[in-house]
Amino acid sequence: MGVPLFQIEDIVKKHNVQVLSSNYALYAEMSRRFMLMLGQYVAPGEQEIYSIDECFLELTTFEKNFDLTAYAQEMRLKAQQWLGLPCCIGIGRSKTEAKISNHIAKKNKYFNGVCNLAEMDPCSAEQLLAHVDVGEVWGVGRQNCKKLNLMNIKSVLDLIESNPKEIKKSFSIVMEKTVRELQGVSCIDIENENPSKQQIISSRSYGQPVYEKDDIKSSVRLFVTRGVERMRHDGSICKMIGVFIQTGKFNKEERYSPYIIVQMPEHTDDLLEITKAAMKGIDQIYKKGFKYKKAGIVLLELIPKSKFVPDLFTDYTHRNQREKLSQTMEAIKEKYGKDHVSLGLCNDTKAIWQMNQNRRSPSYLTNWNELFRIG
Repeated sequence: MGVPLFQIEDIVKKHNVQVLSSNYALYAEMSRRFMLMLGQYVAPGEQEIYSIDECFLELTTFEKNFDLTAYAQEMRLKAQQWLGLPCCIGIGRSKTEAKISNHIAKKNKYFNGVCNLAEMDPCSAEQLLAHVDVGEVWGVGRQNCKKLNLMNIKSVLDLIESNPKEIKKSFSIVMEKTVRELQGVSCIDIENENPSKQQIISSRSYGQPVYEKDDIKSSVRLFVTRGVERMRHDGSICKMIGVFIQTGKFNKEERYSPYIIVQMPEHTDDLLEITKAAMKGIDQIYKKGFKYKKAGIVLLELIPKSKFVPDLFTDYTHRNQREKLSQTMEAIKEKYGKDHVSLGLCNDTKAIWQMNQNRRSPSYLTNWNELFRIG
């Protein structure tokens, strides 16, 4: 669980803890390389990128001719050698069993980073699973965990030994699948195509408290820009934008965290149109006198751009002009860098709202000026 730095400054000083600021571009590039490396161990279509630091690999075709535990250790070694990334791997007969195997690998040094429940002696597996809380199971969640505990299902082994049909009656078909997956029956397929995003969120905490509406608008313009960049990269368009601002969680003063949704005339990926809607939202929710510590936007009602059907009143000339403008801005960013063109003043690195990144990790992989130097 994370805590604000000021709450643990004495611990940091006492133990000489290395403190680093976030560097999201570096993390994204490390993730891309990590996933690319792991993808080389399976055939195309047999890798599912689940999150920035986690993926599933389909190893069914390898189990007859490979020692899967040794194969996984080879992956770990390469990740360490090529990228300097430590990782743990869990192997199971289903995705849910693989997830719990991964949890066990992380918690037990005995496994040296790889736990293979699929090939483990049943008695040994039961002994391990009897000591893992049921709340650690993928998809169980806090509320379901409480309900399971009331049914005297407290460990993963308890859940495995339960009746899937009875679990379905008490919960849902989703929980029934979870039980069957833990019992070794694969119910959830590898998804090798990224599902369409339902929304895109772009937000950041401010480096210092922000009071003025113009400063908030400046930051929100940047958040809209980043969100629209991701949306256009995905080939999507949106119909609505949610805008929020928040005071600090640790403020002693009154808290204020409004959120508003602004609808646009039609689905669009036009940065100017979406920014205009966001500014309208800020005008409606901003209140003077508060210390704002965070703001952000949410692009909503996303659909593939290829499936959009304009209505009879669409101004095609205006829409085409805006599309050409967007493409021109993208071309400039591609050639000179993403901060060379923007809407208004939103790329000022010294702005009061910019994140405090005094201890940021160098961008070793994404910036020529910050390459790692030896000697």
